[in-house]
Amino acid sequence: MEIIEKYVAFDLEFNTVDEVEHLIQVSAVIFDKGEELANFDAFVYSDVPLNSFVIGLTGITQEKVLTAQKAPVVLQALKDFIGDLPVIGYNANKSDLPILLENGLDLSENYALDVYETADAMRDNKLHGVKNFQLKTLAEFFHVGLKNAHNALADSRMTALVYEAMKDTQEAEKLLDAQNQTQEKETSDSPFAGLAGLF
Repeated sequence: MEIIEKYVAFDLEFNTVDEVEHLIQVSAVIFDKGEELANFDAFVYSDVPLNSFVIGLTGITQEKVLTAQKAPVVLQALKDFIGDLPVIGYNANKSDLPILLENGLDLSENYALDVYETADAMRDNKLHGVKNFQLKTLAEFFHVGLKNAHNALADSRMTALVYEAMKDTQEAEKLLDAQNQTQEKETSDSPFAGLAGLF
């Protein structure tokens, strides 16, 4: 797994009507060495009525999006917030990155790591027993779950916290491997190593 110390984790919320995704919230957090340094959170103007599922899931109301700034302004602010930092997301290749691209922001150059894809690659060994690979489930598995899941800011934070927990797991494994190798070397260097099987 790639280790990135300073990065931006982002998430979007959108309202799907007649198979068209309408951007309604954009959020991001900057993390450096496991600590949140800054956050970005903005609703996005839309005059398309929010469906009841989106309102119930996200808590975003029609009033919030009707009084928000339009997508070009919000996405320019997001681009400025990100700067040249690497960006991570959760299954963002499937929906978030294409939705941003449709709205005029291409983050493909910045996109460095997908936490969902990384978790999926760890499925058989380090994450054995996880019931599914939803962000909330992984956050609970690593004990970093937050309230307000399916709010873009909370999900940005959870994406970063899950990634940090995955990094910690990898670092712990490296330390354990190094310790085991040291112990094996010390045992093989011992003049009594050959007697170990006799006791």
